[in-house]
Amino acid sequence: LAGFEPTSDSAPFFSDDSEAEGTEELDGAPGQRPDDLSPSGVSRVRSVLTVSILCYINLLNYMDRFTVAGVLPDIERYFRIDDGKSGLLQTVFICSYMFLAPFFGYLGDRYNRKLIMSVGISFWSLVTLASSYTPKEYFWALLLTRGLVGVGEASYSTIAPTIIADLYVKEKRTQMLSIFYFAIPVGSGLGYIVGSKVDYAAKDWHWALRVTPGLGLIAVVLLLLVVQEPKRGAVEARPEHHLHQTSWVADVKALSKNRSFVLSTFGFTAVAFVTGSLALWAPAFLFRAAVFTGEKSPCVQEPCDTSDSLYFGIITCVTGVLGVASGVEASRRLRKRTPRADPLVCATGLLLSAPFLYLAIVFAQASTIATYVFIFLGETFLSMNWAIVADILLYVVVPTRRSTAEAFQIVLSHLLGDAGSPYLIGVVSDSLRKTDSYLWQFRSLQLSLLLCAFVAVGGGAFFLATALFIEGDRHRAENYAPSDDEPIAVPKSGRTARVPVSSVLI
Repeated sequence: LAGFEPTSDSAPFFSDDSEAEGTEELDGAPGQRPDDLSPSGVSRVRSVLTVSILCYINLLNYMDRFTVAGVLPDIERYFRIDDGKSGLLQTVFICSYMFLAPFFGYLGDRYNRKLIMSVGISFWSLVTLASSYTPKEYFWALLLTRGLVGVGEASYSTIAPTIIADLYVKEKRTQMLSIFYFAIPVGSGLGYIVGSKVDYAAKDWHWALRVTPGLGLIAVVLLLLVVQEPKRGAVEARPEHHLHQTSWVADVKALSKNRSFVLSTFGFTAVAFVTGSLALWAPAFLFRAAVFTGEKSPCVQEPCDTSDSLYFGIITCVTGVLGVASGVEASRRLRKRTPRADPLVCATGLLLSAPFLYLAIVFAQASTIATYVFIFLGETFLSMNWAIVADILLYVVVPTRRSTAEAFQIVLSHLLGDAGSPYLIGVVSDSLRKTDSYLWQFRSLQLSLLLCAFVAVGGGAFFLATALFIEGDRHRAENYAPSDDEPIAVPKSGRTARVPVSSVLI
C-alpha cells in the first residue's frame, strides 16, 4: 500500500486524496482513451454531465431556501408569530449553514468531495421533509429543522464550485460557472412559485415543503452514479511545479493577506444582505402594500393570498437569468480593455441596483405596476455579480485552498449579510410599528426595507476597492509555488504529518 495513490473517482473518504499533486500520467485509465481525457482525469462528456447535475442540485438548494418565504403569510398565521420571529426562520438556517461551511471547506480540500456532498444532500432532504410535519404548538421545532437543513446545504455549497474549477479553466470556466449560478435566481424564483402554487392547490402550506426532498434524493443517485471526482488543480498546474496541500492555519493566513479575496467577500456580503432581506420580506411587503391600498383583503384565514409570491418568483427567475447573463457578457467584453473588468462590473451592478430598489420600496403605496418595474430593474442589476464573484475567488486563490476560501466567503458574507438581515429587518419593523393597524404593518416594513438600498451602495464601494488589487493577486495565484518554510502534508505510518518543504526530498 506504500505506493498506492487512489484515483479521483475512487478516493476513499477518510484519506488524503492525492489529486492535488498536479499533472499525472493518464495512460491506462480504465475504460477511457487518453485522448478523451483532460488533465483532470474526466472525459469531456462526463464533465458536461457533472456540471449539469451540480446545476440541478444548486437549483434545488435555492428552491428549498425560498419555499418558506413563498408561504410566509400562512406560516405567520399558523404559528401566530410576529415579524421578528418570522425573520428567525431564515436567520437560523443561514447561521448553521454559515458556521459549518469552514468544516466542510476543510474536508472538501482534503477528502472525496462527491461522497461529502452525497451525505449532506441526503441529510438535507430528510430534514426538510421532517420540517413539514411540525405541529402549530412547536414553532421552535420548525426553527430547529430549518437550522439542520443548513448543515446539508453547507456540505454542498462550499464544494461544488471547486469541482467545476477543476474541470475547466479561463473562459470555459467562466461560462460553466455562469450556468451554475443561473440556478441561484432561477431556483429562488421557483421556490416562491412552487411554494405558492402547492399551497394554493393543497390548501395547506405544509405540502410546499414536501416537494424538494424527493427531488433531492434523485440528485443523490445522480451524484453517486454519474459525477466523477476530478484531480485537484490538474487542469491548470504547470509542469515545473506541483501543488501541495498546506496546513489549515497556513491556508487561513494566506487568504487573510489576499486583498482581492477579502474585499470582494465584503462586497458580496452587501449582496447577501440585500438578497436575504428581499428574499424573505418582499412578497410579504407587496401583500401588505396591496392590503393598505385596498387592492386585496387582509388574511383572516388560511390559505392566504400568495399571488405576490408567485409574481415575485417569476420576476426573480427572469431577472436572475438576465442579470447573470448580462454580467458575464459585460465582463467578457470589458476584459479586452482592462484586467480589472470583473470587480468593475460587480461594482456597477450594485451601484445601479440601489436607486431602483429605493424607488420600488417608496412607490409601493402609489403604484403596484411601478413597484414591480423597479423591482425588476433592481434585481437585474443585483444579479450581475453572482458568477463573476465566484470566478474572482477561483482565479485569485490557488487550487488547494479554494474550498477553504469558499467556506470563509460563505461565513463572512452570511455572518454580516443574510444571516442577520431578515431578522434585523423584522425587528426594526416591529420597533417602528406604532399600532397594529394595516397602515403601520405596511409602513414599518417599508421604512426598514429602505436600509437595503444604502447597503448596496456600500457593497459597490468594496468592489471598486477590489479593482485596485485584482491584477497583482491574480498574478501571484497563477505563479504560486510553495516556499521552503511552508508546511505540506506527507504520509507517515498511515497518518498525515505536516513538515516544512525544505525537509522533504522531492
